[in-house]
Amino acid sequence: MFVDNAVVSVSAGRGGDGHVSFRTEKYIDHGGPDGGDGGRGGDVILEADDNQSTLVDFRIKREIKAENGQSGAMRRRHGKNGADRLVKVPVGTSVLKGDELLVDLVQAGQRFTIARGGAGGFGNAHFKSSTRQAPRVAELGEKGDSYEAKLELKLVNEIRHDTDIE
Repeated sequence: MFVDNAVVSVSAGRGGDGHVSFRTEKYIDHGGPDGGDGGRGGDVILEADDNQSTLVDFRIKREIKAENGQSGAMRRRHGKNGADRLVKVPVGTSVLKGDELLVDLVQAGQRFTIARGGAGGFGNAHFKSSTRQAPRVAELGEKGDSYEAKLELKLVNEIRHDTDIE
């Protein structure tokens, strides 16, 4: 079955939340804030592949999602970054967001990030100062890009015609 267009939901990962914690060790008085930062959310990346010939996979699975970042932890431990999602599409695939053309993948191995992951939030260790010595606040992670994308596959003849330089 040859499928030359598909509509998919693209969602990048959300950033992890910052952490609120304080040092509580036996022989250290007034340890201070030590909350870690959240991890970055994963990106959604498309790669043109010669071994793919149709968009039928995107008719079955219509959602492309990257991994979320993890929250920070005590002792200034940074949360784990979310894994990027690499999706292989046939050579000649065009990606549209509404009526706007985002990218035209015409060469094998060509990559494009179609959705960026959100940034991780700061932990309370970032908010300490000489006047604010015990901050009880941390930031939430930001949302990643999320939208409906239309994938269109050009025929081989159309690709050669577009890339010919006269």
